[in-house]
Amino acid sequence: MKALVIDDSKAMRMILKKMLTEMDFEVSEAENGLAALSLLETGPRPELVLVDWNMPEMNGYEFVRAVRSRPEYDDMKLVMVTSETQADGIDRVVEAGADEYVAKPFTRESLAEKLGLLGFPGS
Repeated sequence: MKALVIDDSKAMRMILKKMLTEMDFEVSEAENGLAALSLLETGPRPELVLVDWNMPEMNGYEFVRAVRSRPEYDDMKLVMVTSETQADGIDRVVEAGADEYVAKPFTRESLAEKLGLLGFPGS
């Protein structure tokens, strides 16, 4: 299974990559939504994308909207990873097309639980 981690924090990308690798994902990384869209165009298509909300260039909300506007990405699972905890913000990103969200700080177990809800085996 392939996953893409999008976060402007290199440390957060490393943490998520380690967790996902332990769950048997092959992980690619991008530092913002624009870089991630470029990867989607040129690289192998991931089944799962974990995207930070607050990033320069293109934030997570804008990325989710861009991906969901393209039918070829309909089967891709999008998980917003965010420190935003206000219900209206979470509702907004789910309405935009995110399949789930994970609130920072999180544990490997809480991430695995969310991925299990999305049907990823071994999560």
